[in-house]
Amino acid sequence: MRNRYLTLAPVLALVAAFAVCPAASAASEPRLLINQDFPDPDVVKTPGGYFAFSTSTGSGRVPVATAPAPEGPWRITGDALGAVPAWAKPDGGFWAPDVTQLPDGTFIMYFSGAKTAGGEMCVGAATASKAAGPFTPAGDQPLICVPEDHGDIDPQTFLDADGTRYLLYKSDGGATGAPAAIWTQKVEADGRTFTGPRTELLRADLNAEKAVVEAPSVVKTASRFLLFYSADTFQSSGYHTCYASAPTVTGPFVKADAQFLSTELLGGKVDAPGGADVVDGHIYFHGWLGGARTARGLYELPVSFPNDVPRLG
Repeated sequence: MRNRYLTLAPVLALVAAFAVCPAASAASEPRLLINQDFPDPDVVKTPGGYFAFSTSTGSGRVPVATAPAPEGPWRITGDALGAVPAWAKPDGGFWAPDVTQLPDGTFIMYFSGAKTAGGEMCVGAATASKAAGPFTPAGDQPLICVPEDHGDIDPQTFLDADGTRYLLYKSDGGATGAPAAIWTQKVEADGRTFTGPRTELLRADLNAEKAVVEAPSVVKTASRFLLFYSADTFQSSGYHTCYASAPTVTGPFVKADAQFLSTELLGGKVDAPGGADVVDGHIYFHGWLGGARTARGLYELPVSFPNDVPRLG
């Protein structure tokens, strides 16, 4: 935008700073799939059914749930992470797992954990022969732990049509300096060797985002790449899901003018919808259960992409 309309740059910057992602049309009824704590969901489709993974809860370090179909019935079946990584605090929790299958058939799980030395959040990996695990931590150091990021969380894999694999994640940002941002970097077939420099995809630059962008998830449509992400603080009812669009998986991404999932858009039926993952024509996300906000359940809505634009219901 700035390159094409240089004379409007100050005005556009002011508009962007106060943008609030105007509401889109109301969605169809969200379906509650898991009525207990299952935050930051990642859903995987396999020939043997569907698997879902969540941030640490009372059900395990990385709870895993299974279902025969996207709509369920879903059932939490155990803990997918078989051991605590050597570099991580055992009581620090493991956040926002992402599971994908490598070319050799191995399944790899990415997750965030608190580093024993220093306590900052870093991204690690674990492998298993089956989608449900148990996953064995790989290596004695995290994969991603950039000091200037002030924490790296929310890993998410994207596999392009040509077989190129990317790992997306969020840098937390600090009280001073750069705000939170979402990055991507190419990764080789082993899932743990990075190639080339990382690329920033977007950062928290709108007032409505409250300095937070996180939980990235990329979808390839007919001619675009859509990056779904959450914004605002997860404890707030203002927590919501937006998306950005780009001609390539590395950008440049342009944020949509409207929110995609929000408490208001969903008619109050889901409180603070976020952590979205799009799989097989469905968007999965979490929302607070009850007024106490002590647990986030797993919800689902059908989603389609006419003219490269996501549409619910």
